[in-house]
Amino acid sequence: MWSPKPDHPLRRMFAGLTEQTFINTLGVADPRLTDYLSEMLSRFIHIDAIYRLRNAQGKRLEEVAEMMIEAEAMPPEGRTRREIYRHIGDFTLFWTGVYPEALKRLRSILSKDHFIDYCSQGKRSYYIASTFEEPPYEEEAPVLRRLSEEFELCAYGLHEVRRQWEQLRGGELPPGASILN
Repeated sequence: MWSPKPDHPLRRMFAGLTEQTFINTLGVADPRLTDYLSEMLSRFIHIDAIYRLRNAQGKRLEEVAEMMIEAEAMPPEGRTRREIYRHIGDFTLFWTGVYPEALKRLRSILSKDHFIDYCSQGKRSYYIASTFEEPPYEEEAPVLRRLSEEFELCAYGLHEVRRQWEQLRGGELPPGASILN
């Protein structure tokens, strides 16, 4: 899975916007949290990262309900289970915060996600992922716990980050950059 290096222009842009928004707008000065969120935004530039999970048959998992089924099928102590729950947290936070207008489509009456509350499931998923506190997860666990506890605040913050990047260059991203390509 592609993730831009810390010196990549998009990563730097997301880092700056996230840090500025969380400090100036929300009064949250937590470098580990803003680093995590800007890295997530950078990763989710590609649709393949948003929908990176696959089931045992290799089918792309596009609904949180499907992701939860896969996570529950994993051994409780397994790394893969942690990664699935972390991804569910990221997935729900991304759509809730950055593109809330897409939730109507994602949770349509024809979708299994129709009955899923993305905020509640995001909080739960981050909490489960945060319980993996042994190496190599000991540094990320507190950030995931904070995301669980302050999911709504982070979603609001990400929505403000989006508003800021849309104001750059009159609603355009830097040349050569695109979201959800």
